Amino acid sequence: MTEHILYSFRRCPYAIRARMALAYSGITMELRELILKDKPAEMLKHSPKGTVPVVITQSGQVIDESLDVMLWALNQNDPNNWLNNLDDSLKLIEANDQHFKPLLDKYKYADRHPECTEEQHRENSLSFIKRLEALLQQNNYLLGDKIRLADVALFPFIRQYAFVNKKWFDQLPHKNLQRWLQHFLNSDLFSQIMPKFKLYNAGFRYHFPINQLIE
Repeated sequence: MTEHILYSFRRCPYAIRARMALAYSGITMELRELILKDKPAEMLKHSPKGTVPVVITQSGQVIDESLDVMLWALNQNDPNNWLNNLDDSLKLIEANDQHFKPLLDKYKYADRHPECTEEQHRENSLSFIKRLEALLQQNNYLLGDKIRLADVALFPFIRQYAFVNKKWFDQLPHKNLQRWLQHFLNSDLFSQIMPKFKLYNAGFRYHFPINQLIE
């Protein structure tokens, strides 16, 4: 293998945070864009659980958890010290991944969870949103005045949450969280990792993060 391989899906929040860390760290990859209902056999051979992102390193190591991909990338190159305050970042990421994400899924896909209305599912998620707002009332970012791992790891999920009903989200009395979200939405890093890639199963591969089609 001459290059690391990244299996990804553009809109998946786990894949977004992994791509952001990889691009920030300057690690070059062969990106293979998927749709999750049509997963290539070679990806499933390496990672049978069938979720993205999946990184296969040049040495053949398989990394198929998004946080592990982020840590792998940042341990190679972390120019702005995202790994500072790591213990606090990991605690916040655990709260997001283990507790908030299931509530987000119920809110986003409320028709699949008829035990509550969409509004009730949304209400159930608000305690975490208020927790983030409280942190951002103190500092520009979640753990201080500089970006840390937690900011980038949580951003794609708050983005997803906001866009379930953007009008409602924009009317929340959480101006600091809205500011924080907009900062990342407007960032060059986010723009860099979000072009619309053509599908690997249709024969397309890309040099990432320059996003150049491999001929």
